[in-house]
Amino acid sequence: MQTNRRQIFAALLAAAAARQVIGADGTAIPGKRPMILHNDRPEDLETPVKYFDNWVTPVDAFFVRQHIPRPAAIDAAAYRLNITGLVSKPLQVKLADLEKLPQHTLPATLECTGNGRAFYTPKLPGIQWGRGAVGNAEWSGPRLGDVLKLAGVDTAARFLEIDGADTPVMQTPDFVRSMPMEKALHPATLLALKMNGQSPDIHGFPARLIVPGWDGTSWVKWVVRLTPVAKESGGFFMNPGYRYPKYNLPPGTPARSAELEVIEGMPVKSTLTAPEDQSNAVLGAIAIRGFAWAGENAVERVEVSTDGGARWQNAQLSAQKLPFAWRLFTLNWTPQEPGYYTIMSRATDTAGRVQPIVPPWNPSGYLWNGIDRVGVTVEKV
Repeated sequence: MQTNRRQIFAALLAAAAARQVIGADGTAIPGKRPMILHNDRPEDLETPVKYFDNWVTPVDAFFVRQHIPRPAAIDAAAYRLNITGLVSKPLQVKLADLEKLPQHTLPATLECTGNGRAFYTPKLPGIQWGRGAVGNAEWSGPRLGDVLKLAGVDTAARFLEIDGADTPVMQTPDFVRSMPMEKALHPATLLALKMNGQSPDIHGFPARLIVPGWDGTSWVKWVVRLTPVAKESGGFFMNPGYRYPKYNLPPGTPARSAELEVIEGMPVKSTLTAPEDQSNAVLGAIAIRGFAWAGENAVERVEVSTDGGARWQNAQLSAQKLPFAWRLFTLNWTPQEPGYYTIMSRATDTAGRVQPIVPPWNPSGYLWNGIDRVGVTVEKV
């Protein structure tokens, strides 16, 4: 029997997902299992959907996004966090000082702002992330508000500027972000020292920002400076970077800078993890699985269609109905006959937002949250 295009495509996807992550020096990247490799320096690693089988994503399977090369190994004893700007007493805070503050643990979903960029039409420049630039972890550390309290924040400070230890190369701008002080002081915003009980390592050792419900760009890694300021910071990664059109644009239309706003909270979204796209299954009971998240809200419902969207039924959700963190969903499906099926999922959150069929197009390919769909060929034994 001749190999059809669908089988060739499935083989290519499987090969891509199985690639061993290799660093620029030819060695495997420590602490990571085989991932989808987009860049090796700085490392941009995507999680294959087959690894998404737990509520908590293991550190060795967690995606990695870096704009500039990560810093050389940081000595925990020599680490200093500088708190400057509109404060009553500028400080250099040691890691031991952060560890003495009350520690809090928060489950939260981290998603790259460009996750799903590969699904936009027309195609856009940038890393062609598929479904795997996302993960759910348990983050532990002091509240950012408690850290800032050590230096005494001035009431005139309306924003917080954050910088990490990663250093730009040549003409690349430094990765500096800022956020409203209200979000910085939210009790769920942490300066994490642990990720799933481990050192963050490539994910931001010794301290990284956790901004639950907001896009991954706000979650600055290797934090070495906190600066309360009166106005929102400039810099490439605040403007023009990581801004989203205020109004829907026709596909292919450039946005005007005056019509862009900073990305903050993330939309409602679901992702199918089983069966895998363009896979084959034997006629009989098939488990449909996936996860859904909704930024600062909790997921209320996930519906699944096995006939391309003609009919929908509610999936079973995991017990964790929390803001900031995803919920797993499952649906047991028994197709009546062999054939090719399009399985789809759509999520609804506690604010009533529903995952759209296709999200608004934008020139940077951010915030893809279209109804997820995979194809599966069901065959007789």
